Amino acid sequence: MSVPTPAPFTFRPHEHLRRPSDFQRVYDRRRSVSDGYLIVYGRENGLPYLRLGMSVSRKLGRATHRNRLRRLYREAFRLSRHEMPAGLDLVLIPRRPEHPPLEELKRSLVRLVRQLHRKLEREARPT
Repeated sequence: MSVPTPAPFTFRPHEHLRRPSDFQRVYDRRRSVSDGYLIVYGRENGLPYLRLGMSVSRKLGRATHRNRLRRLYREAFRLSRHEMPAGLDLVLIPRRPEHPPLEELKRSLVRLVRQLHRKLEREARPT
């Protein structure tokens, strides 16, 4: 009996940022990019995969609405992460309470993560 390989689009538990200290390390790095839909904070993690955390403010609505936003943004990440550079810890912060279309959100997320990666690489290069 062979062990099944994980599907390429699964979002495994070790890819979540869960501890407050993980979030704080990302915020302390002070590198972010944004657009009309979201703010993305990031830092290098030295791992061969991306890790994701979500921070959804109470200003965006009731708990059920915030949870729906989390699910939508997590799904956009899950479906588009193969287009993003690996080795980053990311914290996504939705800017507006409206639910953006999934396809538009995926494009926005990929573009922002690539932009953040370039920003982090520029800082890492010796001058």
